[in-house]
Amino acid sequence: MPVRRLPHILALLVLPTLWACSDSGPAVPPPPSVEAQAAIKDDGGAPRDALGRALDRLFDGEHVGRTDALVVLKRGTVIVERYGEGITAKTPLPGWSMGQCVTSLMIGQLVSDGRLRLDESAPVPAWQRPGDPRGVVTVRQLLQMRSGLRHAESDGIVEGGPEQQSDRIRMLFLDGRDDMAAYAEAQPLEAPAGQIFENSSASAVILSDLAARVLAENGDPASRRRAVQEYLGNRVLDPLGLATMRLEFDRAGTMIGAAMVDASARDWASIGEFLRHTGSVKGAQVLPRRWIQFMLTPSPRNPGYGAGVWLNRAGADEGGRLFPGTANADVFACLGERGQYAIGSPRQLLTVVRLGASDAAQEQALHRELGALLTLFPSN
Repeated sequence: MPVRRLPHILALLVLPTLWACSDSGPAVPPPPSVEAQAAIKDDGGAPRDALGRALDRLFDGEHVGRTDALVVLKRGTVIVERYGEGITAKTPLPGWSMGQCVTSLMIGQLVSDGRLRLDESAPVPAWQRPGDPRGVVTVRQLLQMRSGLRHAESDGIVEGGPEQQSDRIRMLFLDGRDDMAAYAEAQPLEAPAGQIFENSSASAVILSDLAARVLAENGDPASRRRAVQEYLGNRVLDPLGLATMRLEFDRAGTMIGAAMVDASARDWASIGEFLRHTGSVKGAQVLPRRWIQFMLTPSPRNPGYGAGVWLNRAGADEGGRLFPGTANADVFACLGERGQYAIGSPRQLLTVVRLGASDAAQEQALHRELGALLTLFPSN
């Protein structure tokens, strides 16, 4: 009988050893996936395994939504590149509000040419009527989203009533869609010009309209469209090598500079690099350095926003769109709805682009993961 009980006694003696093994320390993190390892051409000074795991988290659909493209450049060279199913390095992808960066670059060339002036009244004919208070709104204020024009960027609930559609949705997709600038320019002032910051897609549409007004020989839609396409192509897209960038126009011939601009992840990264190099491409100054510096200078009403570009500054409105306290203060980004990012980090010699589709909860997780990705790379 005692012989039969011996295996049970031995098993009890082994259990403490097993428990000790289970409490010996944290579990070793899993290795990066094969796809993540293949995406890393160069670690750029980041811990390679940690970088691979970060890539896997950024392609976890349940966690951050669908990622179509992720590209990282260090010193202007692609070091990380990974795409979703059916996407290639040449696939144009929606940037949504990242298009505002492109609009600001175009306005910079027009200001440089003397065809628009930053601190003069924006040449909107309806605003020039005697006594119209909007006549004091300047191009600078439109670029810095402090025009004071009434605008609701997000949908909301009217107290005691139904959901209220945002001006952005109405302008882009509903009653304003055929002539978006007319819709945006018809809004009254809700605050004195220059006094408050308000995230506004309408500002970029008005700026696109101003570009068409000064460039087109006449006001017909085809002439407006052609004039803006040629100017933007010759002065911005071609010098930057943005071969995949596609622009959309409304029926009035206004470029939809607030949202409808598509490009490959590499082309969006080229815009980040262009800003990081303060307006130069391979040593050639395409846009005046002072214009890029203006785009990257905090607005007087929101330290987290420049002119078409979001900035990594403490005290930013709307909770801060970037990573204050985590990433370097010189980090900037072109941002678009549903998780579009083109991030530049001058001190790290780094540009990061993520394109895809995330819901509100996934966008928060995506934001954290991108902030964590930046911290893996050293400052140079």
